[in-house]
Amino acid sequence: MDKKIAQVSGLKVGGFVIFDGKACKITDMQISKTGKHGHAKARISAVGIIDGSKTIKVYPGHDKVEVPIIEKEGAQILSIQGDSANVMDTKTYETFDLKIPSDLKGTVKEGDTITYWIIIGQKVMMKGR
Repeated sequence: MDKKIAQVSGLKVGGFVIFDGKACKITDMQISKTGKHGHAKARISAVGIIDGSKTIKVYPGHDKVEVPIIEKEGAQILSIQGDSANVMDTKTYETFDLKIPSDLKGTVKEGDTITYWIIIGQKVMMKGR
């Protein structure tokens, strides 16, 4: 299971949410006051973790949304070819390829230990340990 259900009013800035099937990090959240016969509305601004796309959604405060469960793992870089790195998981010794993000290009090298996240079935390289 890589996602759970949460109430919109329980989300926080810096937390994560799934918009249009993409895992996003919440950058801004504004909650309006309730009207005479209405409900509070939440305006959520978020940025995609993998692709960096910006999304803004408006939900009633009592609605439920999906929140990704993010697993954080460690790996060692075995080799680098272009913008891809072959890495080995430090727990299971499984080897696989990860795309090197633009902010880490040139800073990672063979033998380095990195952190990668498993988000909705996708593995994404993050900062080094």
